Amino acid sequence: MAVSLAERAQQLDAEQRLLVKADRDIAEGSQRVRDQEDRVRELEAGGHDTRQAQRLVDLLKQTLIEWERHRVLIAERVTYLERQVAAG
Repeated sequence: MAVSLAERAQQLDAEQRLLVKADRDIAEGSQRVRDQEDRVRELEAGGHDTRQAQRLVDLLKQTLIEWERHRVLIAERVTYLERQVAAG
């Protein structure tokens, strides 16, 4: 079953919104990493055990990597749909 141009345009709009959300989530996630790294430094300066705080930094960074991978997939889908819509 062929997908109509209107349906492709709707899909494109939805994917573009997802791309904007992904960009926002990545920016916010990057800020969370920086904030947590600041906390680790503060704990270290105070002579506290930072193992759990550092583990959280590592988990946040891994999550951010996965979000960035997902963003690439969304961007690829947007490009594909843009071509489909342009081709009519």
